[in-house]
Amino acid sequence: MNTQEIEMPPHHTASANGLAGAAMVLGVIGLSTSIFFIGGLLGGIGLILGIVALMTAKRTGNGRGKALTGVLTSAIAIVVSVLVAVFFVWYANKTQECYQPDGFQQYKQCVHQQLTGK
Repeated sequence: MNTQEIEMPPHHTASANGLAGAAMVLGVIGLSTSIFFIGGLLGGIGLILGIVALMTAKRTGNGRGKALTGVLTSAIAIVVSVLVAVFFVWYANKTQECYQPDGFQQYKQCVHQQLTGK
């Protein structure tokens, strides 16, 4: 029987891959749901996990691409969610007089008048 030693590949920690993968998934889901405000929350969690995964990837060399994707998509999701929230606040403020219409046509006409100033 041949007793040669078998070289094992370097051990990569599952947590580095797991954090990077979770950050990427949360970033992508956060970005796709950012117009519903939940994307900002998912993006925030993804951003934190992505930053931790990037620091881990710096030490282990594992998961850098996924972590970077998670950080970028999460950051974009947060920005889009904030912009959507600002738009909704602006729109609600601009059309607050139109919230008690008798019908949809009246509401539509009121909103048009409020937004165009006519």
